[in-house]
Amino acid sequence: MSTSCLVTGKKTISGNNVSHSNVKTKRKLKANLMKKRLRNPATGRIVTVTISTRGLRTLRKWDREGKTYDLMALKKESKK
Repeated sequence: MSTSCLVTGKKTISGNNVSHSNVKTKRKLKANLMKKRLRNPATGRIVTVTISTRGLRTLRKWDREGKTYDLMALKKESKK
């Protein structure tokens, strides 16, 4: 599974756990990524993508506004 969102580019980042005594230890903050099968509006085909919940909301908004996008082009851009 890909480690970053197709639309937003969100990925795992590092941070600190901070205890009551202010001792800091490293931790990972993971994005809410899901593997989803979506229909590509440019071609009409089903594409499996890794996307965050925020990215899903963005795609829903683009559909509502009538914005044209290509999931395969976004997928190629995210791999670079």
